[in-house]
Amino acid sequence: MARPLIQLALDHLDAGAAVKLAEVTAPYVDIFEIGTPCIKHNGISLVKELKKKFPNKLVLVDLKTMDAGEYEATPFYAAGADICTVLGVSGLATIQGVINAANKHNGEVQVDLINVPDKAACARESAKIGAHIIGVHTGLDAQAAGQTPFADLSTIAGLGLNVRISVAGGIKQATVQQVARAGAGIVVVGAAIYGAADPVAAAREISELASAA
Repeated sequence: MARPLIQLALDHLDAGAAVKLAEVTAPYVDIFEIGTPCIKHNGISLVKELKKKFPNKLVLVDLKTMDAGEYEATPFYAAGADICTVLGVSGLATIQGVINAANKHNGEVQVDLINVPDKAACARESAKIGAHIIGVHTGLDAQAAGQTPFADLSTIAGLGLNVRISVAGGIKQATVQQVARAGAGIVVVGAAIYGAADPVAAAREISELASAA
């Protein structure tokens, strides 16, 4: 089994703080995610800055697009985004629009299953129309209520789709190997790195654990 990619969620509203975190953790991170609050606050200039500083890293923009998929996603791909996200609950027409934008810019699309009632059906249909990544995502509010992404990850991995599976939702040192072994190709880590007393050490440990899984 290949080592899963490590994705770091840059959730700072302060663009400078986000870039600084990216700089110190870069040796241990494969994908820099510009989180939804961060991209809303800072805009497309941060995409350009991250891609310029880290041309060999993937940059994911967590747009969580809900409508006007191609129109909304196109300028972010054009600015250097490698991956943009679209909500599974948006429906196939919107998902197809983001896929169209990605294909024109050699990018990828992640369909986020957050709050999708029938996650398996959405994953199947999204893969069928050309989505590249299926995101199993337990949001912050759901995490606060005690939910985890592990059951959903098992369901999606069991479908055998020709996509990568990303998993997000409170992943930390104690759980990174569990999700890697359960079929995650991308492990998304946020607070376990940016909230750590030593973010660099935390990123290194998570990367090493993922490699050993």
